[in-house]
Amino acid sequence: MDENQQALTLVKSLDEIRIGPKRLTKYEKARVISARAIQLALGAPPLIDVTKLELKDPVIIAYHELLAGVLPLLIKRVKPNGEYQLIPLQLLARVERNRIEKIKSLLGNIFSLEEKEVMRYLI
Repeated sequence: MDENQQALTLVKSLDEIRIGPKRLTKYEKARVISARAIQLALGAPPLIDVTKLELKDPVIIAYHELLAGVLPLLIKRVKPNGEYQLIPLQLLARVERNRIEKIKSLLGNIFSLEEKEVMRYLI
């Protein structure tokens, strides 16, 4: 692969995503959260302020780190022909945050739930 093709594989905006959906899949989300939760359980320092969290579980912390967009990771999506794209997690986390905000709003309006109660259903 020459330098030109390599530059095309790193995505810089949502419009450049050609492989897969323009959001995190449930498998990517599970993989990122589980890998980060293992790191946290083994003693890695959290990248967010955990004093504001009700539960200090590594999975919950990892989920909030994902939503905050602080994890310095790339998602690699590969086609069967070998073509691939590297997508910064921060781009996909922004889409996930927007999705969560819409769901919070809907659940809050329909069921009159507080934010803490809504988050139990989203994780």
